[in-house]
Amino acid sequence: MALIEEMEKSGNWLFRWRSFLPLVLYVMAIVVIFAGWDNMMNHHDMSWSFICLAVSLFGQIIRAIAIGYTPRGTSGRNTAAGQVAEALNTRGIYSVVRHPLYLGNFFMWMGIVLYVGNWWFSILCVFLFWLYYERIMFAEEAFLRRKFGQTYLNWAEKTPPFIPRFSSWASNQVDFSMRNVLKREYSGFFAIFVSFALLNAMKNYLEFGMWDIDFLIDPLWMILVPVAFLIFATLRTLKKTTRVLHVEGR
Repeated sequence: MALIEEMEKSGNWLFRWRSFLPLVLYVMAIVVIFAGWDNMMNHHDMSWSFICLAVSLFGQIIRAIAIGYTPRGTSGRNTAAGQVAEALNTRGIYSVVRHPLYLGNFFMWMGIVLYVGNWWFSILCVFLFWLYYERIMFAEEAFLRRKFGQTYLNWAEKTPPFIPRFSSWASNQVDFSMRNVLKREYSGFFAIFVSFALLNAMKNYLEFGMWDIDFLIDPLWMILVPVAFLIFATLRTLKKTTRVLHVEGR
């Protein structure tokens, strides 16, 4: 098999399992924490906690912008089963970067990685993230090139794959749909807070040597996680049992 075909094949495989394979980062984070290498910053430091959380939420905002302006059937509506595109999405955030959802994923993960508290681990995760998503982006773009031909090539020539070029901004042709964002992003939003709380609990266990509720989780996460869960449960219930979050044509 030619290298280009091998890269596309592996990219499609990684694309299919992209929601699960990054969980390997959790295992790596646990190793770093229990080995005592997480001494970059004090996890009780509220400022550091908020900085890391802000990085992750910034990634969530990027995803929300992309999803809120994405019409049905465009290149931004791929499914777990494979690539889907009836039209090429080149407006709005897709006019400044070709893969805004993956850019959002990067910041969501990096906030959590930084909270682990080890510089070399953070740098390693950036490298692994790039290798991981490079294959996925390669497979996705191979599909779009076959599907849209010169139209895709013209867009790709002026739009960078990962680092935005804001000078090429083109306004969206559809209105922003908050319902679409709420319907699709509540799980990832909740996972951010759960991830921080779990890392915090592991760090506290090593520090205090006991699973005492008074020391298990810092007050910040004891407040934010229940709030995030309430939002998650409400949106999931609305999605599964009502049509409140349904948007025609989206």
